[in-house]
Amino acid sequence: MASKGFGMPGEVPGWVNYALLPLLNLLVALILSGLVILVIGENPVDVLSLMLVEAVGYPEAIGYTLYYATSYIFTGLAVAIAFHCGLFNIGGEGQAYLGGLGAGLVGLAMTGWPWPVVAVAAILVSALFGAAWAWIPGWLQAKRGSHIVITTIMFNFIAASIMTYLLVDVLIKPGQQSPETREFDPGTWLPSMERALGWVGVTIPASPLNLSFLWALACCALFQLFLWRTRWGYEIRTVGQNERAAVYAGISPSRNIILAMLISGALAGFVGVNEILGVQHRILLNFTGGVGFVGIAVALMGRNHPVGIILAALLFGMLAQGGGQVSFEYPNVNRELVMVIQGLVILFAGALENLFKPQVESLFRRRGSRGEGRS
Repeated sequence: MASKGFGMPGEVPGWVNYALLPLLNLLVALILSGLVILVIGENPVDVLSLMLVEAVGYPEAIGYTLYYATSYIFTGLAVAIAFHCGLFNIGGEGQAYLGGLGAGLVGLAMTGWPWPVVAVAAILVSALFGAAWAWIPGWLQAKRGSHIVITTIMFNFIAASIMTYLLVDVLIKPGQQSPETREFDPGTWLPSMERALGWVGVTIPASPLNLSFLWALACCALFQLFLWRTRWGYEIRTVGQNERAAVYAGISPSRNIILAMLISGALAGFVGVNEILGVQHRILLNFTGGVGFVGIAVALMGRNHPVGIILAALLFGMLAQGGGQVSFEYPNVNRELVMVIQGLVILFAGALENLFKPQVESLFRRRGSRGEGRS
C-alpha cells in the first residue's frame, strides 16, 4: 500500500505542481532580485521589506494593491481560458483597450442614469468590444490557420492606433490638447470600495479600489463553473488537450477556438470597467499600462486555475504598488528596477516554470517508493 499523502507509487501529489513549484520559482526570482539590488549598492532585505510594507502594510496600500490585482485577475483569466483551448492569446492588451473604449462610450452616453444601470451596461458593452476584438484572430486561427500569437500581437498595435485616432480626432474634449474625453457625469461613476463600505458603516481610507474587484472575484467563480461544470467548458478543455481526439468525439475544434477567444476577449475587456468607469472616469490613452502582458505571467504562475490566478494577481499587485512607492525611500530603486524584478518573476513563472520540475518530481517519487517499501 502506498504511504498516505503520496497516492499511487510513482505519482506526484497535485499540490507539487500547483503550489510548491510556483513558490520555488518565486523564491529563486526574489533571490536573483536581491542580488540585483545588492549590485546597485542597496540592502536587498531592507528594500524588499519596505516593498512589502508599502504593498500590504497599511489599509491604503492594501486598497492600491487590490486595485492593481483586479485588472490582473481579468487578464489572467483571459489568458487562462485560451490556454485551456490550446491557444496562446497575447492580445489581452488590445482587447482590454477596446473594452475600455466600450465602457467609456457607455459613460459618455448615459449621462444622468443611475450608476447600477451604467455599471451593467458598461460590463456588457466592454465584454462585447473585447470579445469582438478577439473574435477576428480566433476566426483566422480556426478557419484560415493563421497563428494566434502573430495575429494577437498585430491587433495590439492596431488597437493602440485606433485609440490614438479616436482620442486625437474624434472623442477629444473640445478646447483642450490632451488626448482624452470629457469627464463622465459623477452619478455614473462606479463606486469606490470606500464609498460602498461606507453604506454599511465601514470606514476605510480612500484608494482606487472599486466595486469591479467584486466583479473580478465573481468572474473567477463563473470561470470555474463554466470550465469544469458545463459541456462547453468540457469541449474547450478537450480541444486543448487533444484536438484529434476531440474531432473523433464529434467536437468541433474551430467552433471551440472561436468560443474560447470570444470569452477571453470579454474577460480582458472588463479591465475597462475597472480603469475607465471605476478610476479614470474618462477615456484616455495608455490606461491599460501593460496589464494584458502581465496577465500572461499571472495565468502561467496561477496554473490557469482561478484560485491560482487570484494569488498570482495579488503578487503582481504587490509588486506594482510596493515597487512604485519604494523609490521615494531608495532613489536607486527606480521604476526600471521594479520592472526587472517583475521580469524575473515572469521569467521563472513562465519561460522557466519547469526548471526545477524534474528534480522535485524525482524527489517525491523516491519518497513515495520508500514509503511503499516500508508499508
